[in-house]
Amino acid sequence: MNLMNRRHFIGLSALTTLGLATSGSLLQAATQKKVQKPDFSLTGNNVRFFGEAFSKSTRIVFLSDTHLWQSDEREEPTRQYSARMAAAYNQTQHFQTGQPTNPVQAFEATLSHAVEQRADLLVLAGDIFSYPSEAAIEWLHARVKESNIPYLYIAGNHDWHYEGMPGTLDHLRETWTAKRLKPLYQGENPLMTYRDINGIRFIAIDDSTYEIHPEQLAFYTKYSQFDGPVVLLAHIPMYVPGRPFTYGCGHPQWGVVEDTGYTLERRPQWPRTGHTKVTMEFHRRVFSTANLAGILTGHIHTQSLDVYKGIPQFVAPPNLAGGYLDVSFDPS
Repeated sequence: MNLMNRRHFIGLSALTTLGLATSGSLLQAATQKKVQKPDFSLTGNNVRFFGEAFSKSTRIVFLSDTHLWQSDEREEPTRQYSARMAAAYNQTQHFQTGQPTNPVQAFEATLSHAVEQRADLLVLAGDIFSYPSEAAIEWLHARVKESNIPYLYIAGNHDWHYEGMPGTLDHLRETWTAKRLKPLYQGENPLMTYRDINGIRFIAIDDSTYEIHPEQLAFYTKYSQFDGPVVLLAHIPMYVPGRPFTYGCGHPQWGVVEDTGYTLERRPQWPRTGHTKVTMEFHRRVFSTANLAGILTGHIHTQSLDVYKGIPQFVAPPNLAGGYLDVSFDPS
């Protein structure tokens, strides 16, 4: 039994214990202390949560979609799978000034900003790389370690994907996580983890295949039962009514009919059956989490804000153009 199949077996066992339908949510409601819902505001790329739920001011810098790559001789065996993405974002325009920039300059500036602001956490929320470029991963890992800033990495759909390389999305993610991305996880589970900072729980879920696995659903259900505010961190945005399939985690129309990009990206086509029941249940539970202060995501390269069932979802502007979200949590 390979590692991913073993994970599925363990996750399904856990899911059976929790119950796929509503028992997990009922358990959460029965055991969790009521947390005061915070207010929020958005000014430019500055997100502010405020209210009695927070006991201490906390600041994070959230970035996604830098699309770094570097090439050296180690890349020769995989160059046929990386050519398109290597040429995709070498010159960009800054998201605020419109001046020329590039992913390396943009990341360096954002990292410096996070250090200067003494951020409590730097979140690298996926598509930090255009493909699993060994040299780029080593460069970024060294730069973040040198900064001494606490950080958390979540994979995006490009970080582990070599276009045209045979294999399922789950297999490619598992393979290139083990071969290239592993150091960025700092010993934590690549598919799911959490950080508690100043009474706030940040839960990170890898939804970079657009799907959620049973063990991730079980993890979220367990760790969102917390006597304080929770913030969900992911790469692909959660589905919100009226949004296109790029807001794809839990989108009821996600599937083969809407998949117009699989030929260009040279990957398996999305399934005809759409999302799994587990993914749809994850979406339902997220938007039923009473203490969920908000959701932070990336992926679509356009900043946005939606409020669904009283929960705000913020999508970051792309870091390849210098974008990021400055997120603060204040007692008042």
